Amino acid sequence: MSSAYTPKVKEILGWYAGQNPGVLTNIARLLTHGRLAGTGKLVILPVDQGFEHGPGRSFGPNPPAYDPRYHFQLAIDSGCNAFAAPLGFLEVGAADFAGEIPLILKLNNHDVLQDEVDPMGALTSSVKDAVRLGCVGIGYTIYPGTADRRFQYAELAEITAEAREAGLAVVVWSYPRGGGLSKSGETALDVTAYAAHIAAELGAHIIKVKLPTDALEQAAAKKVYESTEIARATLTERVSHVIKSTFDGRRVVIFSGGALNPVDDSILDEARAIRDGGGFGSIVGRNAFQRPKESAMKLLGDMMAIYAGEMK
Repeated sequence: MSSAYTPKVKEILGWYAGQNPGVLTNIARLLTHGRLAGTGKLVILPVDQGFEHGPGRSFGPNPPAYDPRYHFQLAIDSGCNAFAAPLGFLEVGAADFAGEIPLILKLNNHDVLQDEVDPMGALTSSVKDAVRLGCVGIGYTIYPGTADRRFQYAELAEITAEAREAGLAVVVWSYPRGGGLSKSGETALDVTAYAAHIAAELGAHIIKVKLPTDALEQAAAKKVYESTEIARATLTERVSHVIKSTFDGRRVVIFSGGALNPVDDSILDEARAIRDGGGFGSIVGRNAFQRPKESAMKLLGDMMAIYAGEMK
């Protein structure tokens, strides 16, 4: 048995006992790869921002990042558990880097060429593409609160069934958006916890959400949060509540790294809060690839040391 196949990895796999062996094997591959292998924690490099924000905004701050191969190598060299990207990016490097880093194909994507109150992504690749490229899983973004969320939920349900049949893990980006939410409400604690729970109900094996603020958006939820005194004063407490909201911690929830923050210490403080709140790690895009590689390697290494318990 591999030294990375630890009791913690076995415990996590036990949460998905109803899945077929292929799914369990690919979840295990994510959990047993890279510097955090065997810890039950994940640091994933996602690079879908070129599609989402445009190449100049995404890669201009660090010009080597225009090349998809740069991101494969960054994920490998830093010891990430996986690299996630849309079809075009993965097709450039999947053969050259075959077997060196677990891959996650982002199946749907969204652009910002039109200002939308209620965003809606498009399906840009397939489960068959993920199998062809040797991926361990597929990714899909839902926007709880957006006008067409029901279509997204139904589409994700179909994709999840197909992915499971193919033995692939399902990673869901769950980002609340839409005209019914205020801007601050998109990351409010009650809304973030709700979004994570929806992703779990839709069958996600790994859930990605943004770090929650202490705001409460929904009046009905606010009454309950306040009357039951759900702790939310610190980021650690808020992370703990999001984890509690995903089947009492029986789903892997990782947190978005967000927009570029030039201050390493504040990013590392967030990682500590994620760790101390029982979170399973981070999915860090812009805060990695928009830095020069040497700086990105140091930041990712420090984050991994925090999650591994090697650094306070």
